[in-house]
Amino acid sequence: MSNDHVTFGFVCVQNAGRSQMSAAFAERERQRRGLENEVEILTGGTHPADEVHPEVVEAMRELDIDLSDRVPQEVSTATLNECDVVLTMGCSTLELDASVKVRDWALDDPHGQDIDRVREIRGEIEGRVTDLFDEFFGDE
Repeated sequence: MSNDHVTFGFVCVQNAGRSQMSAAFAERERQRRGLENEVEILTGGTHPADEVHPEVVEAMRELDIDLSDRVPQEVSTATLNECDVVLTMGCSTLELDASVKVRDWALDDPHGQDIDRVREIRGEIEGRVTDLFDEFFGDE
């Protein structure tokens, strides 16, 4: 697989917590590394919620990342089949093409958790996103 263009898909059921945080960190990482033309980022859920979980919005705001205007989106299998890598959050039953690398990050759901636990999950996601970019683009 050539690394000149990669599409990452971040998926969970509701697209209201873990996948939203993952996509936001990926967008930040993409910008930091100057990879706007090389990396496409998709996020969605199989049964999207009405809004991003408030505790997730609050935890991300602490890092100056604003998710308050994000709306959980439904994502189709066809869309995900166009991704190079799909990252699921520990709650997915996706059946995708063999060409798609699917990785399950098996993260706890931040919904309804206290802010300290949400911060822990946030930190784990941030580290995994950084590792993902290192894997595909080296330590540029």
